[in-house]
Amino acid sequence: MFEQIKHNMETIAGVAVYPIVSLLIFFIFFVVLGFWVASYKKERINELSQMPLEDN
Repeated sequence: MFEQIKHNMETIAGVAVYPIVSLLIFFIFFVVLGFWVASYKKERINELSQMPLEDN
C-alpha cells in the first residue's frame, strides 16, 4: 500500500514544497500564539481565572 502512495507522490511535480509549507504554517501559528499569550494582560488572566468560582 505504501509503495503505491510513494509512487503517486513521486509523480506529482513540486510535491517537495508541501512539507515545507506545512512546517512554515505550523511554526508561524505557534510563534504568533506565543506572542499573543505573552502579551496578554495579567489582570485579564486573573479575571478569567475567577469566572468559574463566581456565583453569577
